[in-house]
Amino acid sequence: MKKFIALLIVTVITFGVTACSVRKDASPKELTIWTLQMNDFSDYMYKVIREYEKTHPNLQIKWVDVPFSEGEKRTLAAVMTDNPPDLINLNPDFSALLAQKGTLEEISPEALLEYNPEIIKALTYNDKIYSIPWYATSAITIYNKDLFEKSGIIRLPKTYKELYAISEKVKENAGVYTYLPTITENDTMVKILNKYGISEPEDFNSSDAVKVFEMFKTLYQKELIPPETITMTHREALEQYMAGKIIFYQGGANFLNLIKENAPTIYEQTDVTEQIKGPLGQNDFSVMNFVIPKRAKMKKEALDFCLYLTNAQNQLELAKITNIIATNSLALSDNFYNDTSDLTAKARSISAKQINKITPQLKQKRNQKEINTQVNTAVQTILLNKDSVTDCLDKLAKNLKSEEN
Repeated sequence: MKKFIALLIVTVITFGVTACSVRKDASPKELTIWTLQMNDFSDYMYKVIREYEKTHPNLQIKWVDVPFSEGEKRTLAAVMTDNPPDLINLNPDFSALLAQKGTLEEISPEALLEYNPEIIKALTYNDKIYSIPWYATSAITIYNKDLFEKSGIIRLPKTYKELYAISEKVKENAGVYTYLPTITENDTMVKILNKYGISEPEDFNSSDAVKVFEMFKTLYQKELIPPETITMTHREALEQYMAGKIIFYQGGANFLNLIKENAPTIYEQTDVTEQIKGPLGQNDFSVMNFVIPKRAKMKKEALDFCLYLTNAQNQLELAKITNIIATNSLALSDNFYNDTSDLTAKARSISAKQINKITPQLKQKRNQKEINTQVNTAVQTILLNKDSVTDCLDKLAKNLKSEEN
């Protein structure tokens, strides 16, 4: 009997030691996160990852940074497999497309109470949320104080209508253009129409839409905006600003550094103000978010890490090294966004406050890229006077409506 008890004790101790050894040596679970073009901030990313892993010793974060140009293609291929990344950084347009395909995990609204409600509303698709916001940008108006003074205009324009009204006087007095609207680039014109309450394809030939297109046609035909307007991108418009050929330029606060480095004389005359609005008074914005694939193996862990990565402290730290706008409400209320001590800080403060007024925001359609392309083609047709505004927009609305059906 004594021998049996002794043997039992030895067996229990041996088993216990073996079990402990197995638990101690067991490999941590691996959570994979993909980001877009964040390699320049690898120190920040690795710091956040290390700090999270310290409090989650059974979890190892595998970070993969993907070039912007490959993001959509690689993501689409990955989410259709049985082993996609657990967390993927995307833009809302592509996120909405994946949500339409049923490939994303739904996020509980209760998990996102710390984030700016306007941003959350913008990310809502069919009354459901499939994204966690990471960071945002909102264009400001950069302008040349010297040219503005020479133009004889007393008050800074706040709307497209006011820009239209001063364009002739600006060219007469200052010998420059008021601005270069890049209205055939991506969704620029669609966003302008949204500021006039026009967001559905069937409304693209409404009386308000006609007025908007007529306004730009008049500016173009009277040579009150550059002829390059019909094809130029925002980077080319920035070059026109740095060359002193336009007074106003709309873009992110990050463009101030480019102006400072490449056109220091122009930078000395530069100031910033709010972005140009329409009659509804809302602001344009862009946001980057995270999604969790439906087939991800570690969905719960992915959400927990994502909420950590995008909490107020980590968003604010990222904002201070990148000049992005936080989407976390606690971070947005920090004094960092109230600082106006220099031009960059002033631009950042204006941009952050604009995030609080972004509705009614443009809702992306399943065929949004095709909508953008057809609208841009209509812009070129109208500006070149190849068709009447009404006829062209009637054709546009009819084409888009038939495609939708």
